[in-house]
Amino acid sequence: MARILRRAFGLTPALRFPKVSPPCRLLAPGNNLAASGNLVLSGIGARALTTTNAEKSKSAAPERRPFSRVTEEDVEYFRSVLPGRTITDPDLLESNNVDWLKSVQGSSEVLLRPQTTAEVSQILRYCNGRNLAVNPQGGNTGLVGGSVPVYDEIILSTSLMNNVLSFDGVSGILTCQAGCVLENLSLYLEERDYIMPLDLGAKGSCHIGGNVATNAGGLRLLRYGSLRGTVLGLEVVLADGRVLDCLATLRKDNTGYDLKQLFIGSEGTLGVITAVSVLCPRKPNSVNVVFLGCETFEQLLKTFQLCRGMLGEILSAFEFLDSECMRLLNTHLKLSNPISDCPFYIVIETAGSDPNHDSEKLHHFLEEAMNTCVVTDGTVATEESKIKALWSMRERVTEALTHDGFTYKYDISLPVEQIYQLVTDMRAHLGGMAKSVVGYGHVGDGNLHLNITSPAKSPALLAAIEPFVYEWTAGRRGSISAEHGLGLKKRNYIYYSKPSQAVALMGDVKALLDPKGILNPYKTLPDKTEADGSTLGS
Repeated sequence: MARILRRAFGLTPALRFPKVSPPCRLLAPGNNLAASGNLVLSGIGARALTTTNAEKSKSAAPERRPFSRVTEEDVEYFRSVLPGRTITDPDLLESNNVDWLKSVQGSSEVLLRPQTTAEVSQILRYCNGRNLAVNPQGGNTGLVGGSVPVYDEIILSTSLMNNVLSFDGVSGILTCQAGCVLENLSLYLEERDYIMPLDLGAKGSCHIGGNVATNAGGLRLLRYGSLRGTVLGLEVVLADGRVLDCLATLRKDNTGYDLKQLFIGSEGTLGVITAVSVLCPRKPNSVNVVFLGCETFEQLLKTFQLCRGMLGEILSAFEFLDSECMRLLNTHLKLSNPISDCPFYIVIETAGSDPNHDSEKLHHFLEEAMNTCVVTDGTVATEESKIKALWSMRERVTEALTHDGFTYKYDISLPVEQIYQLVTDMRAHLGGMAKSVVGYGHVGDGNLHLNITSPAKSPALLAAIEPFVYEWTAGRRGSISAEHGLGLKKRNYIYYSKPSQAVALMGDVKALLDPKGILNPYKTLPDKTEADGSTLGS
């Protein structure tokens, strides 16, 4: 075994181990919008994201708040501020009105595409004065309905705010506009021997501003931490048009309250992020990816413990997926399993500065994992093309799910040893009601992505899933949203993870920064407080 491992790191790019015994308008796929039968309210742009009465739930859209409606005079003003960048063509607006999952659709009639912070400030000052609701939008890759309008909110897109403002090659601090695509920033940094501290499956579309607004986690959180630690500064435009310049590039600043933390994870409800400064790590000289198979989740956890102990500082990712995920990858995307069939699969990435040092540590870890039988099969990749191929087995699970039917998605944070028990219990709870129940995610930070599919949208299935999934999570002191946010779909379930006093205080912060509630209404905060039944953010 040792000889084979050494050869794998020296001459061959990959290693195969021998087998060892042991209303939003919640749309169904292909739904014809024109013939959907959903309620259309009288008045321009008043169609709600609604469900049928049988499908009403806490995720459904609340009643439209008394915001003003866009007039021709408003459109003319926007055109004077954004000539050629004020979009009213319904065909051009369609993709901005629908979320990435094609499960939620709004009815905005105006899309604004500013290029500068000053333009965003002008727009928000005007909208606040006119009481016009605004939906900030980045790459529109969100999964909880937070990035699209609920009614006729004006869409404020950051897609043209895509410039790198500065990069310090000594400190590794990048400052850029909020509309920069994550993958483009990664390519920019790699040319300068740095990388982004964040990596996501949606990196080709998502914007850094949206990543920050949702406090996206991703595949590198185990190594580099969350955006709450790597984001050093923000520039934010408040609801009344004031520009808050906290675009610091200092790693240490202990003067007063750290205001940027209010906006990280606030989902565009407190202000529009227009620029970000982020601390970036050096590009590793040595990267290895290992794809392993385990017979039980207990063995997977033992592998994680062994991995953390033996790989230490070079460990950058530890991801998992179950056999149901592998089945969907093979069935819908024709991706072949790189190892023999196993109930659980692990993707491990190491990143370091010395290839020989990293290879030796990885060799010892793999040898120990095989000798103790916590791993039954595996393959190692050191070449870039093979590394990408192994990562695709994890990154493309979400894509495979879109081909399996209507998907109910849950992004749960739990104690690491309990994350897969939810999948097992959900399968038992649902019986034959669901087409597929799959689990995958980030073992390193206890983040489970639970996905349940059915041939079509099913109110009965949803009623069986919710609130069971939230009660189960709350009973283990977990979080109902680890990294996707609450958006529209999960806003009213916040009490499963936060006490009523904390939610009330959030409402106070919202009222202070956005008294009229024009920024991304109907999102993140619940419709009513538990304490007094009052409406939040109204």
